[in-house]
Amino acid sequence: QVQLVESGGGLVQAGGSLRLSCAASGRTFSIYAMGWFRQGPGKERELVAAVTRTGGSTYYTDSVKGRFTIYRDNVKNTLSLQMSSLKPDDTAVYYCAADQDFRVHVATTIAEYDYWGQGTQVTVSS
Repeated sequence: QVQLVESGGGLVQAGGSLRLSCAASGRTFSIYAMGWFRQGPGKERELVAAVTRTGGSTYYTDSVKGRFTIYRDNVKNTLSLQMSSLKPDDTAVYYCAADQDFRVHVATTIAEYDYWGQGTQVTVSS
């Protein structure tokens, strides 16, 4: 199995930027497809972005397209989420997650992910 630890959250003003990181340890990182989820106050957990094992294909939810970028480094065993033009609606706890199954598509549902980090808080002030 893989252990995931997020970092990089914090308080930022609207329009600002943050970069989240997820450090993976345990099994070989490159065998997992990865995703970033978030759960805002009173909201359900949702997928923000996902990336395949090689990094060759990505997915973004509509609300973050053009503002967020997901990328992975299979040498350093890290997953990152670069967030820019942040909005108050982006306020949430952000989680990284690993999908161990081989799929044709990028996993987009919570149930498809097998391992989760503890989360990092992102707060965007208006």
